[in-house]
Amino acid sequence: MLHLIPDKKKPEPTALAWPDLYLKLAEQAQHPLLKTFYQAGCVAPDTPLNQVPFVAMDFETTGLNPQKNGIVSIGLVPFTLERIRCRLSQHWVLDPGKPLNAESVVIHGITHSDIDEAPDLEKILPKLLEALAGRVVVVHHRGIEQPFLSAALKARIGEGVMFPVVDTLELEARLHRGRAVGWWQRLLGKKPVSIRLADSRTRYNLPYYAPHHALTDALASAELLQAQIADRFEPQAQIKTIWH
Repeated sequence: MLHLIPDKKKPEPTALAWPDLYLKLAEQAQHPLLKTFYQAGCVAPDTPLNQVPFVAMDFETTGLNPQKNGIVSIGLVPFTLERIRCRLSQHWVLDPGKPLNAESVVIHGITHSDIDEAPDLEKILPKLLEALAGRVVVVHHRGIEQPFLSAALKARIGEGVMFPVVDTLELEARLHRGRAVGWWQRLLGKKPVSIRLADSRTRYNLPYYAPHHALTDALASAELLQAQIADRFEPQAQIKTIWH
């Protein structure tokens, strides 16, 4: 995953709006795959966390701009608070439809030879949307996956996509970025706590995984959310307390 610093938040559906929004989107969607996706519904905002079906998702991309760059790989890992379903995980390397650049290749290691025979996103779209349907998507920095997927779908089928997201980076920011570094700490060279995926996992004594592989990063995000909830939330807390 390529990481961004979170931008100013754009207006988005409130927690209470998601199930009703899915009903409206199902009526408005023109493409049958999107219509089926929305018809699968969305969990109610008062659903306890321990009853929510999640799916961790991670993208590797050719850059950080969803309007100019493309998706080169997708990793999906379905899970609940009690169990990660590795057997049902999925990973695709894709033709991004955009030029690879040297900087992104160095980060994720996917080269021109890797994508020569790779499918376009549209080929795997039925499997992708089926895997996301009815689940709450978990990412580490929501400025990547949803905007990139929506932009990619608009370019291919003329319609974007919307879905609720739990952002493990944002949950770490709630805890650590609200704590200002004092002048004495700054004088001693203390920096703000890192909320990058690997550093966040370290705080919960989770094992180190090599970064920038979509499937591994998806698994890492799933494990991180399980640890965050175990550490700071009650299993009966409602999903609306953590989703966007």
